[in-house]
Amino acid sequence: MKGYTYILECFDGSFYIGSTTDLELRLQQRQNGEGANHTRKYLPVELVYFEEYDRIDTAFEREKQIQGWSRKKKKALINGHLEKLHPLAECQNESHFKNFITEDDAFDSAQAPSSEMDLKLD
Repeated sequence: MKGYTYILECFDGSFYIGSTTDLELRLQQRQNGEGANHTRKYLPVELVYFEEYDRIDTAFEREKQIQGWSRKKKKALINGHLEKLHPLAECQNESHFKNFITEDDAFDSAQAPSSEMDLKLD
């Protein structure tokens, strides 16, 4: 059975991600205030993105994946900027290890051991 993963933009600018076997019916239900509390609370909603799958379980898995994404990553998907998805998936925290590695550190760690060190290990 065919499935769809979809993203709705709510009146307040928030996104709602869902999956269904009948996209047209689901949109009509959401616009009528049926179903999810979030979309009912922030009507009207607008379909801003969808993907079609051969199976509903695949669409559901994709729904769960997208729900875990940051707002920036969701917007990149909606706007078709697929090349931005991978960089946006990287940790952006100040404490991320990439923020502590300098070019010199990276260069030093790639250096072969000195011959003096080789002698001590023999």
